[in-house]
Amino acid sequence: MKLTTELLLKGYSAGIFPMAINARGDIAWFSPDPRAIIPLDERFHVSKSLGRTVRQNKFEITMDRDFPGVIRACAKTHGDTWISREIVEAYSFLHADGHAHSIETWLDGQLAGGLYGVHVGGAFFGESMFHRATDASKVALVALVEHLRARGFALLDTQWMTPHLERFGTRLVSKDAYLQMLNDAVKMNVTWGAEIERAPV
Repeated sequence: MKLTTELLLKGYSAGIFPMAINARGDIAWFSPDPRAIIPLDERFHVSKSLGRTVRQNKFEITMDRDFPGVIRACAKTHGDTWISREIVEAYSFLHADGHAHSIETWLDGQLAGGLYGVHVGGAFFGESMFHRATDASKVALVALVEHLRARGFALLDTQWMTPHLERFGTRLVSKDAYLQMLNDAVKMNVTWGAEIERAPV
């Protein structure tokens, strides 16, 4: 079944998402239980060292400037496994239709890190991140949380817990609890915005 924009949005709204599962690029759909989220109404844990990096403005932070570059870098980071050619193509169309977005960090004019994900209503589904310089992806995550809070988003879904995400205050919720959050969030009329907005984390 082809990963169309309509199918992807329907899947995310129902709490499932696709990943390639082998070198052939076969696609499977997933719905983790428990589910990992970064609460947008609670304290976002930023280390002192990362806080200093953010305040120093070492990186230029942009939004949707280079979605293709971000998703390709994420695919390379993961060895072209779950981010297959079909995934890259499908999410590029999703981005062109205004439903997938990237946050980029730049150092000396070069793409140093970033992340991408999917936006439905008041929910943002983080898909992947990468870095080529220390703290580049972490700064992108901080910027994402700030932006989502400033725009009034209710849900930041990170899918699975990782040690990296746990340090930021990511927590696990049951599938039932997640689906209730999701149901409420996707009904919200929240727009992505044209530029990065900052709200204190």
